[in-house]
Amino acid sequence: MLLDRYLLASRGFEHHLRAVPPDGWTAPTPCSEWDVRALVNHMTRGNLNYVGMLRGVAREEFLARRDEDALGDDPVTAFTDSVRACAAAFTEGGALDRVVDYPFGQLTGRQALAVRTADSTVHTWDLARALGADETLDPGLVAWLDEDYDTIFAGLALGPRFFAEPPSAEPGASRQDRLLTRFGRDPRRAG
Repeated sequence: MLLDRYLLASRGFEHHLRAVPPDGWTAPTPCSEWDVRALVNHMTRGNLNYVGMLRGVAREEFLARRDEDALGDDPVTAFTDSVRACAAAFTEGGALDRVVDYPFGQLTGRQALAVRTADSTVHTWDLARALGADETLDPGLVAWLDEDYDTIFAGLALGPRFFAEPPSAEPGASRQDRLLTRFGRDPRRAG
């Protein structure tokens, strides 16, 4: 079930990735330090770093490789290959129960996969926002993240807010918008 969520989140990201126009790679994203290409690289490199982490790579190497180019000349193929590699690594015997050296704390492979899925889901919204595309996330992923948020991020030193403090959600905001605010996004702000 957890692997299915990861693959669903990755398909959502891929859907928007395939729609990046030739001149869209330098468009800004809600992640203030990244344009579209850097965001896609973050997702691709992240998948590859999770493979390494499951195979014993320590947090220092994970962080050192974080910004290395993983896209080359074919970002779509690089991303889809990284998703397959990451999914395969999480299906290896004992991977979900293995304790890994994640950059923000030790956690099991199961929790690492949940964190990866959360990251993939939220960055799908970031990519959609950058492209001016439909920002609707899968409702099942939104519900899961909303309901299991504390469990997903339990014990992590810095939590999931890497870019900004979350704005307050408007009264009557949708579940997706409330969730996005927990990740430091402001869905009210024009893209």
